[in-house]
Amino acid sequence: MFVIIGLLIVVGSVLGGYVMHHGKIVVLIQISEFIIIGGAGLGALLVANPPALVKRVFGQSFGLVKPNPYTGKAYAELLQVLYDVFQVARREGLVGLEAHIEDPDKSEIFKKYPAFMNNHHATSFLADTLKVLLTGAVEDHHLSEILDLDLEQQHEEAMAVPHALNKVSDAMPGFGIVAAVLGVIITMGSVGGAPEVVGEKVAAALVGTFLGILLSYGILGPMASAIESRIKSEHAYMACIRTALLSFARGDSPMTSVEFARRNIEPGDRPSFTDLEAMTKRKAA
Repeated sequence: MFVIIGLLIVVGSVLGGYVMHHGKIVVLIQISEFIIIGGAGLGALLVANPPALVKRVFGQSFGLVKPNPYTGKAYAELLQVLYDVFQVARREGLVGLEAHIEDPDKSEIFKKYPAFMNNHHATSFLADTLKVLLTGAVEDHHLSEILDLDLEQQHEEAMAVPHALNKVSDAMPGFGIVAAVLGVIITMGSVGGAPEVVGEKVAAALVGTFLGILLSYGILGPMASAIESRIKSEHAYMACIRTALLSFARGDSPMTSVEFARRNIEPGDRPSFTDLEAMTKRKAA
């Protein structure tokens, strides 16, 4: 929602100030300029990136209209999931988790927490790590290395989207100049004609430069930053799971492991220790 509001403020401020100076909106509606700049930007995106990444760019760009899922409520649910899983492992041993981690979609534990279960990255990360622990063949320091490698690869893959969008954003002013130069070329063919005709063609050419700069700094660049912020939120969420798993793997109690995870959450989204105690007591009851 804030992304839409921000974009409306950007476009509204620019057009509003233009109209206040007695500018005519109709002059800015140059379809040919939109085709040149938009088509060039889309083509550059297709040339530089594989189809799967292009699809993700569009998917995550439109996904910005949805609120960030990694809120305080999501973290509270995550802590409850981790506590339940560790409690089962303490009572029944890791073997008691086998049915849950082999098919997380059918797990009675995970079904109680739909937001977590629908997060396939988080579910797979937790289940796969518990499978590794179940084998008993990985030492603590090796487990830490495995988890770090996993998160690093996930983060690198995710960051490919804002990087690709930033490349297109950086190219927009250049494509705007291309559109403007083409407009000037057309204008030169009208030299000697009526001044108002030449003026209209010069104005149309300048719209290309205006549009390229506006798209770069007012729309595509901020969108790339917003996607990057979402990725950082997801990485912090996954790091919270990593902290809990490492604590549990070295033999800490479920409550201690979940407390380590809680301390890994940013203060703005972190449940208080009192809230955590209330959640765990409710589970125990």
